[in-house]
Amino acid sequence: MGHLRFMTAGESHGAALTAILEGLPAGLRVAREEIDAQLARRQHGYGRGGRMKIEMDRVEVLAGLRFGETLGSPLTLQVINRDFVNWTERMDPFGTPTGPQVTAVRPGHADLSGVLKYGRGDARDILERSSARETAMRVAVGAVCRQLLAVLDVTVASHVTEIGGAAVDRTAIRDADIGVTNSGDLNCCDPAAETRMKERIDAAQAAGDTLGGIFEIVVRGLPVGLGSHTQWDRRLDGRLAGALMSIQAIKGVEIGAGFACAHLPGSEIHDEIFMGADGHPCRRTNRAGGLEGGMTNGETLVIRAAMKPIPTLMTPLQTIDIATGAEVSASKERSDVCAVPAASVVGEAMTAFVLADALCGQFHADTMTDLCASLAAYRARIADVRQTS
Repeated sequence: MGHLRFMTAGESHGAALTAILEGLPAGLRVAREEIDAQLARRQHGYGRGGRMKIEMDRVEVLAGLRFGETLGSPLTLQVINRDFVNWTERMDPFGTPTGPQVTAVRPGHADLSGVLKYGRGDARDILERSSARETAMRVAVGAVCRQLLAVLDVTVASHVTEIGGAAVDRTAIRDADIGVTNSGDLNCCDPAAETRMKERIDAAQAAGDTLGGIFEIVVRGLPVGLGSHTQWDRRLDGRLAGALMSIQAIKGVEIGAGFACAHLPGSEIHDEIFMGADGHPCRRTNRAGGLEGGMTNGETLVIRAAMKPIPTLMTPLQTIDIATGAEVSASKERSDVCAVPAASVVGEAMTAFVLADALCGQFHADTMTDLCASLAAYRARIADVRQTS
């Protein structure tokens, strides 16, 4: 199965967030600036809340790296929570409980299910870990994986295609623009649509409401045959969908034409195969989104994810107080109006991890030298489709 694995630890207002990434090949050059750049992208975006004005995420490497190169041992990454100074007493690992308890559990959040599952009387014990603040470490891990993919000439990009019902005009966006002409505010490639998105965000903020949306991830340069059709858990589409669905607030994932496949006949969905001028098979459409039979097919990988509105509303919804059983307004935590641009960065990170894992698992990857040589040999073997028959 997988070659790479990672775990994260830390609470939203705790002292720090930590991740351990295991299985990286030795000899990968890792640049701190590239990790910090991805962390900054996650924090930016129109509609983000006050917390992002406090935190200035910077990575610290505690293990697994020496003089800028991986050692083959687990890589330990850490991001300090600057806001912890304001929460030290309330989040003290050993102190006496202090501060107000959160008992008005929020609809749409992990609060109620979590307190019931883990037998807690204070929803803060749940919401601190279920918070999307955890994704800072996913982005840090993904940033390392992006650097591995870059050595193999694989690139991962994303763009926001819809927020609150305001959608981009796909005819106004060239595929080559995605990841190049994106705005800094909303990670959007269509300026006219971005203006409408901002108007929707402003209106939601004024109403004490929140908005969700859709983002699309585009991966270029993958070899044919990454993944496998032989077992359910080796199918790359399933692994990618699971990784994206694991991101907080993501409620739907589609690959290529996705749900449109249910409404059209096969003649309008399946991508016909032609022989290219270079002697390689090619497709003139990409409705499959670069995946067929659980494996990459050589076309651009295209995945979309739908994010629901954030469940913390400044005009709270009705709920119950778990301490009294009374019907009350839900508690309010400092939150965002819209975090779809941030989610798109997390989506890139999770995609980068899954693809790096698939490549390291399929090709010899004790060292970067071995990985590059193994992939090059594979590419050479499949260069002529006639040799495989």
